[in-house]
Parts: sequence; structure tokens; C-alpha cells
Amino acid sequence: MCFLGVLKQKNMMHQRMRNNAKTLSRELNWLKSVLKLRYKISIESQRPNQDIYEILPPDISQDNSVYAQCIRHFAMSSDERLVLILSLCPHIRPEILDLFFTKNKSYERIYTQFGGLVGKRHSGFLPTGETAAFIIAGNNVAKRIEVLELFRPSHYFSKLGILKLDLQKGQYREPVLSNPLEISEEYLMRLTSGQPYKPDFSTTFPAKLLSTRLDWADLVLDPHVLAEVSEITAWLEHEDKIMNDWGLKKLLKRGYRALFYGPPGTGKTLTACLLGKSMGLDVYRVDLSQVVSKYIGETEKNMANIFDQAENKNWILFFDEADALFGKRTNASDSKDRHANQEVAYLLQRVEDYSGVIILATNLKANMDIAFTRRFQSMIYFPTPNYEQRLRLWRNSFEGLQLEDDVDFHQLANDHKIAGGSIINILRYCSLSALSRGQDKIAMEDIEEGLRKELRKEGKTL
Repeated sequence: MCFLGVLKQKNMMHQRMRNNAKTLSRELNWLKSVLKLRYKISIESQRPNQDIYEILPPDISQDNSVYAQCIRHFAMSSDERLVLILSLCPHIRPEILDLFFTKNKSYERIYTQFGGLVGKRHSGFLPTGETAAFIIAGNNVAKRIEVLELFRPSHYFSKLGILKLDLQKGQYREPVLSNPLEISEEYLMRLTSGQPYKPDFSTTFPAKLLSTRLDWADLVLDPHVLAEVSEITAWLEHEDKIMNDWGLKKLLKRGYRALFYGPPGTGKTLTACLLGKSMGLDVYRVDLSQVVSKYIGETEKNMANIFDQAENKNWILFFDEADALFGKRTNASDSKDRHANQEVAYLLQRVEDYSGVIILATNLKANMDIAFTRRFQSMIYFPTPNYEQRLRLWRNSFEGLQLEDDVDFHQLANDHKIAGGSIINILRYCSLSALSRGQDKIAMEDIEEGLRKELRKEGKTL
């Protein structure tokens, strides 16, 4: 991207942030006014000639901020808006909630109906579901029951991963509303900066965002392989029409599951990247070394973290060397085998329920559990490239470089049945080799030495 393009993008980002900040300021002031009135009514027992619903929320009908667009998109009620801005308040203006540190003089403790927690590092008040119930309902039992509905799994707050009550598992079962009110990282970013959420690789999200500078023209595959890949593109383009306009959601599961199999270096990962790039979707490669655990329940927990964050975001999840996790089940001769089979069954369910695209890649199709393979919409074989394809790969890879006269791509393509990934490795090696000799031109001997190194990896010789 050119300098002017980057500058324009930054200006747009800052404008979105400024627009959101203005909207959030008005929304927070509204929360503050509602909170003060609720306190007067429920704690100070005052009888002002006003109900909290007479303090109208800010008008966002002409507001073009991301926050306002979100409110309009979900047609949020006043109660939903109060819960949403309450979840954001500790992140933006925590001092508004300091009122909840007021103590009940009769008992020398914070009022029970305030709920709330104090963080380990954050010294301010952290709202719980009880805090939301107090602001909205006060002592009105019927209204408190209505507030509970905002935190049901069926409500879009939970279904779409906007916010939730973080249910704490302890020795005793606590009241539902006593749990912390948490906004998701995705919506925290979207409703403050206006930027889409792209999680970083971490222990709680062991997946890496993939990208490529290449295009479809750089991918060298058999025409029939490209035709099969195009079926995935067609699904991404027409899923909504098929499921909704044609009414097939009664018969078809959402999402798409594909298996890419074949020798290493044949284009499986690049194809996944290009699918995302061409459709404007993020592709995340799951690091199975961080997912699989020898401890009971940990593998399922790690996978749940990935699927929970990916749900409703339309990401493409790419599992490379998938047989390490999705391999064949065995006869359950001991507890270890039974647990391994339980892991596969759990993964099968999560893969089947995911509403986006999942691509599993493996070198050997035979290693995959048949329960997974039955559920793939596509099973695409990526063969070792033939002579014509190898010639294209050699030429494309070395395009634009200075070559000695003895470099013969026809000979290389004819003599060595290697994949594109190996050719890229050879390109790296022989470029460094030429420069180490103080030369700008690549010679055939550089390429041949690179070939020897690649073949030695497979236990072969030139």
C-alpha cells in the first residue's frame, strides 16, 4: 500500500474512534444520570417526580458511529443499552461506578443489591449482573426477572458473543446475577476503536492469522483441483441465499467443511489463504502443538476457546497436519483410549456445529477418522505437480531474478519431481549462495546445491 493509502486508512481509523468517543460520552452521561436517580429512589428513599425511563437515552438515529450502528442494528431497548454501556464503563470511565462503594451504615458493608467486585489490579468497581439488575429494576421483583432474560443463552448478547455473565465455578453455586458482567474483547475493540477484532496468538487462542501477497495466478494446480476449490468459493458467495431465500436451512447445516490432502508443499495452505483473501475473510491456522494436551479435558478446553471466539465471525479455521488431532479412534482397551475417543467425539461435534468454513489438511487421508471424512462437503487431493506445472513453478519462483546462461528450468522440471514448497526453499538457498559469492546472478550450481539440501530432507540424493 502506498504512503497516501496508509495515511488515508489511518485518518479513517481516527475518525471512527472520534465518532465512537462522542457517542460513548453521551451514553455514559445517560448511564450516570440513570444511576443517580436509581440511587435516590432505592437507597435514599427519595420520591422524585421522575422514573428512570423518563431519562431518555441519547438519540442515535442520525449518528454514524460504529456504536450507534450497533444499537440500531439490534434495535436495542433502553434496558439493553444500559447493560451494554455498563459493561463498557469500567474500561472507559470507571469513576462513574464509584457511587457503588457507598456503605450501608447499618451493617458497615456495601449494599448487597449493588453486586459488584473489586479486581486484583483495578481498584475500581467491576459490575456484575446484580449491578445491572439494581440499575434497571431496583426492588421490583417482576422487573428483576425480566433482567435475567438479558443473560439467557438465547439472547443475542450471549448467542453473538457480545457480552455475558462470566459464570464462576466454585465449591458453592452462586446466584446467577452475582457473576461478573463482561464484554467480549471483540466488541470492546469494535465499540471503542471501531476496528475489527483480530486476536493475537496466545495460550487462550492458539491460532495465527494467515495472509499472503500472492494471488490465484500464482497458485499452480490441476484444473480439476481448482474446480473443486471453486465450490468452496461458491458456497461462501451464495450460502445466505441457499439457506434463507431457498429455505434449505431446515435440511442443511450451516458452514462448510473441507479436507485438503496430499504431499507436503503442494499448495494446501496457500489455497486456504487465497480463499480468505478473495472473499475478504480472515484465515486462522490453529497451532495443534498448543492445543493437544496429555491432561484430561485440556485438549477439549483449548479447542473450545478457539471455536467460542470464532463463532459468528465468519473466520476460516485451518487445521494443518490435522491427523494429529482428528486421527482415527481406537478400540477402547483402557482409560487412555477411552479418553482419546472422547476427544475425537467432542471435536467432531464442534466441527459439525461451526457455522463458518473449516479446512483440515493432512498428508495422508488414510490417517483421518472416518467419522470426520463422512461430514466433509469437499475432499480435495493436491497431487505432486506434473512436468508442465513444475516448469511453471520454477519460472514463476525465479521470475525477475538475474540468471546465468546455464540455468535450465526444462531440465529441472523434467528431472526432479518436487512440489512448489520445495522450490521456494531452493530459491531462498540459492539466492543466499549467490550473494555470499558476491554475485547478483544465480547459477545452475546454486540451484543444484539447493536441490541436494531439499532431497536430503527426504533421505534422497541428487
